[in-house]
Amino acid sequence: MQVNNRLFEILYILLQKKKVTAKELAEKFEVSTRTIYRDIEALSSANIPIYMSKGKDGGIGILEEYVLNKSILSEEEQNQILFALQSLEKMNGNSEKDILEKMSTIFNKKVTDWIKIDFSNWSPSKENTFQIIKSAILNKQLIEFTYYNSTGEKNSRIVEPLQIWFKDKSWYLISYCRLKNDYRFFKLTRMKEVKLLKEHFEREMPEQNEEEKEIKNIILELEISKEMAFRVYDEFDNEEITKKEDGNFIVKVEFPENEWVYSFILSFGEYVKVLSPEYAKNIVKQKLQNTLNNYL
Repeated sequence: MQVNNRLFEILYILLQKKKVTAKELAEKFEVSTRTIYRDIEALSSANIPIYMSKGKDGGIGILEEYVLNKSILSEEEQNQILFALQSLEKMNGNSEKDILEKMSTIFNKKVTDWIKIDFSNWSPSKENTFQIIKSAILNKQLIEFTYYNSTGEKNSRIVEPLQIWFKDKSWYLISYCRLKNDYRFFKLTRMKEVKLLKEHFEREMPEQNEEEKEIKNIILELEISKEMAFRVYDEFDNEEITKKEDGNFIVKVEFPENEWVYSFILSFGEYVKVLSPEYAKNIVKQKLQNTLNNYL
């Protein structure tokens, strides 16, 4: 164990137990008692009020009033650290639970359970999918999966995963697609049979200005029939929606322009009409024609 980690662990133990012997600490960390005494001196030099007492109930302790963060972190900074760790705990299946408990002890704070992330409405494999993608991003490994678009078409993709986004009530993977040689968004619920490949990649997530060049946005104007009112109010913000006298909706919305956005439009079936831009209208027409050709 590195020295800094051991010092942190000693401090955590003292905050929990209030008093412990040098022998107990030495046995726990598999070092000599002399090393423990040096560690205690290092903590004392950092203005942490540690004391040692002799006798039957003697040992190493820390003043009860002490809270590590008082001279280092503000109240708001403490809360932000705990909230961030709590978010990670919810996302990662309790893998950060120990860290969260340690930091809440050090800060002498009770953690408010302010967030819940539940994967139970996904198929059983989806939580595992999330973890595979997370691992691939952190280790810069390629992933392969079968992808189903909103019209039910499927194809195999090999991508360089860059970031997971949560946007508009859904999880998306932004990645560089080896098939399309371009940046693409993939909706996690449509990704099946996700596999981690051995090959690594070097590409980084583009900076904001580069991202804007690589991932272009499109401003769509759609007319959506009143029969789709439930989707209109569920999937668009109020400021994007105008209701017509006949009950239909005009929706003006900005999306990243990629294959997903056209699949999204087509998912409304006969209940949507693209008003602008003209080239997007033509792309949707061609896709509908291609679909029709499958039945000729």
